[in-house]
Amino acid sequence: MRRILVTGANGFVGCYLLKKLLHKNYLLLASGKGPCRLPFESANLQYQSTDLCSKEEVQRLVNNFQPEVIIHSGAISKPDDCENNREAAWQTNVMGTEYLLQSALPFRSDFIFISTDFVFDGEKGMYSETDQPSPVNFYGQTKLKAEEAVKQYPALWSIVRTVMVYGLPFHNRQNLVSACAASLAKGEKVTIYEDQIRTPTYVEDLADAIITLMEKRLNGIFHISGNEEMSLYEMIKRVARFISINEDMVIPLKEKDRYQAARRPLKTGFNISKAENELGYHPLSFDKGLEKTFTLASINPH
Repeated sequence: MRRILVTGANGFVGCYLLKKLLHKNYLLLASGKGPCRLPFESANLQYQSTDLCSKEEVQRLVNNFQPEVIIHSGAISKPDDCENNREAAWQTNVMGTEYLLQSALPFRSDFIFISTDFVFDGEKGMYSETDQPSPVNFYGQTKLKAEEAVKQYPALWSIVRTVMVYGLPFHNRQNLVSACAASLAKGEKVTIYEDQIRTPTYVEDLADAIITLMEKRLNGIFHISGNEEMSLYEMIKRVARFISINEDMVIPLKEKDRYQAARRPLKTGFNISKAENELGYHPLSFDKGLEKTFTLASINPH
């Protein structure tokens, strides 16, 4: 039975990863900051609270479990939080990754690192794995620095970059789609950027791709996202349409019109041909992703 450690277990992607991994014959150790918030249990799943900023806690976590695979999705991922508290962001996103890599090496654990489109500057969009990163905010800088550490790992490693992940949250950890849908359903207008372009990613597609990558034991960088390029404004208009809310409730604005602590890259989105060819990856359309998101929400609104 393969032993897999998943960090960021209480987060949006971590929850979906663990839920899918539980359907396979793996022994799982979930780790996050604070108490377990996973909405499921299994004899094959343990949880251990770990502060990624503590080298000793990270070493203890890895030494005790001796994982064959580490999927590292733990991070401070809100760009404004990273910009406003750079020390915490650096300690968690960069040093936490380095502590995990150091601890994994004696066991030659396969190491999968979850990264972001925010390592790019947003000047051209539809980035491939060979494009040169150039982040415009501190969050992107920390993720790029962590990527550089992963590339130095002398055992098997892979980096999964993704874009604007959406889907039904398990425990109120909202994403853009779910948060905007909730506001619209309450009759609130949503103001959203028309000049930020993304290729939104359905969370189950991302989780499935990570698991396929893990099982194939592939090395290198992989771009995993949806394949439809659209503005955030278009995204949320389509959300409104899907949940039968008047699209006029969605108000466009440009990035220059609203202050944010962290700059956002204007145009990201991914070329996913490598993932299609090497992983057999075929993402859902955005409309199908919305259908799955809101069908799940009607079954389990919490």
